[in-house]
Parts: sequence; C-alpha cells; structure tokens
Amino acid sequence: MSRLRLLWIAVFLGVLIWSGIAPKDYVTWCLEVLPAVLGAVVLLFTRKRFPLTTLIYVLILIHCVVLMVGGHYTYADVPLGEWFRETFDGSRNNYDKLGHFVQGFIPVMIARELMVRLRVFNSAAWRNFYIVCFCLAFSAFYELIEWWVALLSDEAAEAFLGTQGYVWDTQSDMGWALFGAVLGLLLLSKWHDRQLREQGFVSAA
Repeated sequence: MSRLRLLWIAVFLGVLIWSGIAPKDYVTWCLEVLPAVLGAVVLLFTRKRFPLTTLIYVLILIHCVVLMVGGHYTYADVPLGEWFRETFDGSRNNYDKLGHFVQGFIPVMIARELMVRLRVFNSAAWRNFYIVCFCLAFSAFYELIEWWVALLSDEAAEAFLGTQGYVWDTQSDMGWALFGAVLGLLLLSKWHDRQLREQGFVSAA
C-alpha cells in the first residue's frame, strides 16, 4: 500500500473518529457524515478496477473532512464559521456556504474525470456544460433531501437545514455550488489533464 493511500486512510479515519466523539446532535451527525462514509466505501471497491488521479483522491478527502467537521458541530455552529462571522461582523455562520461551494467545486472534477476517461463527449465545451449542469442538479437534489428530512424529523430539521433564519438559504446554497463548479473547472482543468496523462489514464497525444 502506497504512502499516499495510507495517509488518506489515516486522515479519513482520524477525522471520522474525532467527528463521532460527542457530536452536538447524533442524528445530524449521521445525516452529514453518511455521504462521506458511502464515498469512502465506493472508493474502496473501485480502487483496483477504476483508480482515480491523485488530485481527485485529495479533493474527495477534503470534501469528506468538510462534511465530518460540519457533522460534528452542525453547520450553524462550526467554530471556523463563527470566527469569520465575528471577524467580519456577519449576521450568520457561513460554514454551510463553504460546504455547498465544495459541493460544486469537487464533484465537478470527479465528473470531469469520469467523462474524460470514459470518452462520453467529443467536445470539451459540451462536456463542461454537462458536468456543471450535473453539479447544479445534484445540489438541487440535496436541497430536496434536506426538505424531506425536515418534513420527517422536526428535531433534526433545523440543525440539518442550517438556514439560520435566512429566507434565501436554499437558493444561495445552489448558487454557491454552481459557483464552485465553474471555478473548479477554471482553476483545475489543466492540472487535472496533466495528471491524467502522467498517470496513464489518457494518451499523451
């Protein structure tokens, strides 16, 4: 097992264990951390048949950490968000906006890797359009999941939704995911292409 893989596992398990020790709300913790755990399971079962670039593995780990930190504190009470709120005289803890930005920034690169390697599109423009739309649709679906949770569980609804009284919370969540997806493509595409070639997933031609 490579050092990078061992480091990935150590960071993931370390943050997961820390996150699960006396979280603010166990129901919310389960809801927030479940996607990270499911993602790790998928990576475990696909690592030999369909390994990913180093960049994508690192991005996935970052996304998992963001989810697990939010699950431990609930998004409305993460200390980092509180520090920003107090420092910049804000009205709410915006850690949830970081989470939704990451929800676009990282999945767009995962989708890009799949689309490039599976050769789904011949046109880079159509590929980029599709994966940005996919990320926006994924963000919208996540908002539906939050709504369903709110309907089923009054106790966990406020902590999981994290609206903090902001009437446009749902729309801004999707807006941040869209912004993250577009920015991810702009900043990381060339780096990603280089890794795809260097790791032998696409031809150098």
